[in-house]
Amino acid sequence: MIKKQLNESVKDSLKEKTKDRIHRFFLADKAIRGAFIYGTRMIKEMRANFDLGILETLVLGHAYLGCALLSSNLKGNDRIGLKIDCSGPVKGISVEANAYGEIRGFIKQPQISIDKPLEDFNPSPFFGAGLLTVTKYLEDAKQPYSGQIALLYGSIAKDLANYFYSSEQIPTVFNLSIKFNAKGEVSGAGGLFLQLMPDAAEELAKKLEIIIDGLPSIGNLIEEGKSADYIICESFKELAPQILNDSRVEFFCRCNEKQMLHYISMLPYKDKEEILENGPFPLQIRCHNCNSLYEFSKKQISSIFKLQSNS
Repeated sequence: MIKKQLNESVKDSLKEKTKDRIHRFFLADKAIRGAFIYGTRMIKEMRANFDLGILETLVLGHAYLGCALLSSNLKGNDRIGLKIDCSGPVKGISVEANAYGEIRGFIKQPQISIDKPLEDFNPSPFFGAGLLTVTKYLEDAKQPYSGQIALLYGSIAKDLANYFYSSEQIPTVFNLSIKFNAKGEVSGAGGLFLQLMPDAAEELAKKLEIIIDGLPSIGNLIEEGKSADYIICESFKELAPQILNDSRVEFFCRCNEKQMLHYISMLPYKDKEEILENGPFPLQIRCHNCNSLYEFSKKQISSIFKLQSNS
């Protein structure tokens, strides 16, 4: 992967990277399980690599935060994918997260058309009708498992909650938040995932709903410098939070130059001839999952094709 450098000092970069983590916790004596993501750095790097505007950053950023929260209980080499196909200007989103906290993915329309200036940061009108699909790639499963629902809200947080309620009958809450400063820069990004366990009392569900309705913006709290532990403990102090552990989360794709050369080497013979004869060089290949651009000289390509013909 090739990450674009952000305009910051090395010290600030390292400091911000250490904050990006997924924190797991229980509430109300394990009647509610939860996860909180601190993901400001991840969203900044995602935006820089795809060169996104504010609206596109908001839409794809919510998908990154949501998919990261979906991955909070993965193990080993498990992966999970979040995909949206829709009729609106967004066109679609595809994001994937693994158990190592690596998140990657893209928006089908990286420059969303806007007819008039935005009145607020509500991306719902840009989705239209569509489908949301969640796919689990579990290491010990023979094949992936997918669940799909129609988009009802045009809000990734609400539609993910609806997915769990519709497909698994589990009351679930997602709260996804990205804050921009006066310059239009990402200044705080995070999210919350809460799920009632099967034996949770109905009164507890009502109490949780009241607490959630009164929560301040997570993006604002992160921008203010509040830690994840503080946000969890302060927000849910009535439900006796029990913080378990945390792990890294990062905008990261495992694409590399060797992998891209391998893809080129798998092309049909006629296509290889066409490339060598007409180029153009340097030959450019872009990874759609992270927008990394790889360039190869004619000498490199000729060498790969020659090695194949001799093997």
